[in-house]
Amino acid sequence: MKPSKRKSQIEKYCNVHVYRKLKTLSTLLLLSVMFVACSKKVIPVALPAASIDIQEIDFEYLHGKARLSYRDNTKEREVKANIRIRKDSVIWMTFSVIGVQGGKALINKDSITIVSTVDKEYYVFDYAELSRRFNFKIDYFVIQNAMLGNLVMPKSPDNKIASNEVYNQLNQQQGSVSIKNQINKSTKKLEQVELNESTTGNSLKIDYADFQPVGDKLFPYKSVIDILYKSVKGLVNNTIVIEYNKAEVGDKELRFPFKIPHRYDRR
Repeated sequence: MKPSKRKSQIEKYCNVHVYRKLKTLSTLLLLSVMFVACSKKVIPVALPAASIDIQEIDFEYLHGKARLSYRDNTKEREVKANIRIRKDSVIWMTFSVIGVQGGKALINKDSITIVSTVDKEYYVFDYAELSRRFNFKIDYFVIQNAMLGNLVMPKSPDNKIASNEVYNQLNQQQGSVSIKNQINKSTKKLEQVELNESTTGNSLKIDYADFQPVGDKLFPYKSVIDILYKSVKGLVNNTIVIEYNKAEVGDKELRFPFKIPHRYDRR
């Protein structure tokens, strides 16, 4: 076999392998901003939500590199991600496996777009449609805050507070979705958020760990996302782990190049 032909076959195999991993991870990452449940024992106390001090990271631009892994009962997959964020504006990501770039994503205030550079196709998700599907208001800020370890839903006077020696638990409700936030009293960081959708029984839990200084605040270098939802094949349980090896913030402007070639098909 000629070297050029063998190289082409290897690249084709790698590209297909990359895309299959990225397609599964991208879909699950979108689901991961919607749902969750709680295991820490807390004691209800009469405290206003405004009295809970929560340290949330703030910046103009963030750049990070991370390893993303997905696993279920039968397999585990892994990709590397390059992540850039302009706070309250845009999230940009590229994905690769064994050095081969296979996809990218752009999340802004209007929509979520995921592109497969392997299959030459792309997907566009509308927030209104996603919100109807999951009975929970989903927008850019929900996704951004979930990625940063900030509250996915702002505090309000009708929130309930529970407490123990280590954690303050902020309980929130939006429609049929209940939200429980575990805030460490010492670090003032959100360490766990859980969402339960009572109608479907779908749930999601995000645990934040390995907090390290980024700028003047602590940032979770590790996030573990557990997703439990019903599908046509039955109950599905998936786990996504995000581990940063680099995260920087600053006011230096970052670029967010994102073009979809005309020949790509929309799915």
